[in-house]
Amino acid sequence: MVKISGLQKTTLIDYPGKIAATVFTGGCNFRCPYCHNASIVLDTGNINDISDEELFDFLLRRKGLLDGVCISGGEPLLHDDIRQFIERIKAIGFLVKLDTNGSFPSRLKELVNDGLIDYVAMDIKNSPAGYPRTAGISENMLPKIEESVAFLLEGNVDYEFRTTVVREFHTIEDLLEIGKWIKGARRYYIQDFIDSGDLIKPGLTAVDKSMLKSFAEIVRKYVPSVQIRYL
Repeated sequence: MVKISGLQKTTLIDYPGKIAATVFTGGCNFRCPYCHNASIVLDTGNINDISDEELFDFLLRRKGLLDGVCISGGEPLLHDDIRQFIERIKAIGFLVKLDTNGSFPSRLKELVNDGLIDYVAMDIKNSPAGYPRTAGISENMLPKIEESVAFLLEGNVDYEFRTTVVREFHTIEDLLEIGKWIKGARRYYIQDFIDSGDLIKPGLTAVDKSMLKSFAEIVRKYVPSVQIRYL
């Protein structure tokens, strides 16, 4: 059973151009120090989980009022039964947007190829060289992330890449390397970091707005559609 650790009943931001609800699944295989959902990622037990019955009762009541459901986390693809979960959402008639860190390329491909995902937002944590320390992972996970990037670049599904920029982890050089990596991407968002008060590593800081604009200009050499998203 997919562990549901949060529900945002309405969002105009999470699914571009759509009115949606956002479901947060518990648990993650990454340990990004700046993650703003630490309680969900670490599965601390401090969150009152939402039952399947409660969630789907809510979604059925919102049929015709919402366009879609965003499935975020944590990392949704960590759950073995995520397919059945998405199938139930699709059966109601909703579009599905998936937020993912890209570390489960086979599962991502299967869901997209079977028409169960309508939009993917994949986090690009940093340049390849900076990935392990930024995401709290080992280097041997990078090939899986690269496989997911390559798959999305093929245009099999509508998608975006996004990077949350943190002063302690990201430099101009990192953003240049990201631009080269995702060259030709459909769209890329540079996200402003905010301290939610629920970080894995407290004390991290945002870069100023002028630096965000500089980062965007660097990436636009490789990706025409680059926007800054203020969270």
